[in-house]
Amino acid sequence: MVEAVQDAGVVVTGAGGGIGAALARRFAAEGARVVVNDLDAGRAQAVADEIGGIAVPGDASAIVGPAREALGGTVDVYCANAGVASGGSEAAEEDVWALAWDVNVMAHVRAAHALLPGWLERGRGRFVSTVSAAGLLTMIGAAPYSVTKHGAYAFAEWLSLTYRHRGIKVHAICPQGVRTDMLDATGSAGDLVLKPTAIDPSDVADALFKGIAEDRFLILPHPEVAAYYQARAADPDRWMTNMNHLQQKWEASE
Repeated sequence: MVEAVQDAGVVVTGAGGGIGAALARRFAAEGARVVVNDLDAGRAQAVADEIGGIAVPGDASAIVGPAREALGGTVDVYCANAGVASGGSEAAEEDVWALAWDVNVMAHVRAAHALLPGWLERGRGRFVSTVSAAGLLTMIGAAPYSVTKHGAYAFAEWLSLTYRHRGIKVHAICPQGVRTDMLDATGSAGDLVLKPTAIDPSDVADALFKGIAEDRFLILPHPEVAAYYQARAADPDRWMTNMNHLQQKWEASE
């Protein structure tokens, strides 16, 4: 058991399935009181019933107030997990880009804005951001997703470096492929890049809890991502050339 989350009030957005449901299950198993949030009220309720949690459906951008009330006044851990896997290039429609920014970045910003005054006053709070390896690297065929996941990672990093001395813990989870509906939605690009090494959502939850126990910011459920990230930083041109070869391979398969 991870002592830091026992009896904690936890909110998990996008928890009707996939990684969010796995996080909700794991927090509940560790003794936390869990609010299950999802746009789909039925799916949120099903997971809440399963784990003995509280379903608070709705838009993740506006969930802090209702979730705080459901937990009796205090949110100790907030998991900004809801996301959209928007594919396309620079030519993607404006509304596709806008939705990706709103869900993948601004929902995190709005949650932090609502939570930080109370957390800073108490001197503690934990913000968990489900980012993606695309936020450290990139993903072919998905400009809106890649760009906004870079933004989500940058915001989590900024939160951590700004507030860690004031008791705020931040974790950025950056998996590659995870066996979820979102992976299925990535199409042939996901089949090429992500599915061969895809893991189960429960593996992501395990990685997070190991990171919490070790007090680590960056959570890599696929350990090989660390080497890719280092290679990208050490020689960006070589790394982008290699990624372009992957792009060409994908184009040839279409």
